[in-house]
Amino acid sequence: MIDHLGIVTGQFEPMLAFYKAALAPLGYSQQAAYPGVAGLGGTGEPADLWLTAADGAMPVHVALRSPDRATVDAFHAAALAAGGRDNGGPGLRPNYGPDYYAAFVLDPDGNNLELVCHAPA
Repeated sequence: MIDHLGIVTGQFEPMLAFYKAALAPLGYSQQAAYPGVAGLGGTGEPADLWLTAADGAMPVHVALRSPDRATVDAFHAAALAAGGRDNGGPGLRPNYGPDYYAAFVLDPDGNNLELVCHAPA
């Protein structure tokens, strides 16, 4: 089981603003702040997504689990409104599984952020 993820970024403030807005539909907010580091997490949970300022960051793929398909849709809209770039709109991905409903957005650094729901419709 994964406890937390870290993303290294060369543009800390824009990335923090993006993730705060994009993950708001999941109940995420900033829960920790240190010089060049921010921790985000869900309501009542410890921070599980950490952003760290550094030069030379390499893009990664981060997939978070959604409780339902409506939240996937809301995430996609919020992420695009926050400056993300569409990398695959909300919908079924039957090549990954019969109930794999996901959306993909590229964050300001080009990381592929995915929200997926495995529950049947």
